[in-house]
Amino acid sequence: MKFSLDLPRETLSVPVIRRILGDTLRGLGVSEACVADILVAISEACTNVVQHADSTSRYEVIAGIDGGECVLKIVDRGQGFTGETGKSVPPDSESGRGITIMKALVDDVSFDSRPDIGTVVYLQKRLSWQDESSTRHLHPELLKTAG
Repeated sequence: MKFSLDLPRETLSVPVIRRILGDTLRGLGVSEACVADILVAISEACTNVVQHADSTSRYEVIAGIDGGECVLKIVDRGQGFTGETGKSVPPDSESGRGITIMKALVDDVSFDSRPDIGTVVYLQKRLSWQDESSTRHLHPELLKTAG
């Protein structure tokens, strides 16, 4: 299964993607703990776009669920960033911890950022399922069309 959303670079877009992605994952039978991790990670990535991608008015979120994994791609057409993605931020800091939080919650986080072209954030997480979920037993080809 794969879907894409073209969103305005506004604060209100973050709860929209959380709702759509959360409902989709829950509908497939993904465990609530796994859904929560993914939603916090996507919120951090989208919030970074809203706060820092100044030269763009829109961004895109592409979500794919395939083979027991959720792969998310957050794309902006901003100025890119050249900053250190692994910098140390005090734990009580009000900002600057988004990348650290994403790395703690998903299995893989990577970035492709280029000046004046934009940034792509990739998030990947192995899914865990609710005990009663019937979708986890579906053949992978059927999962692509579930929902």
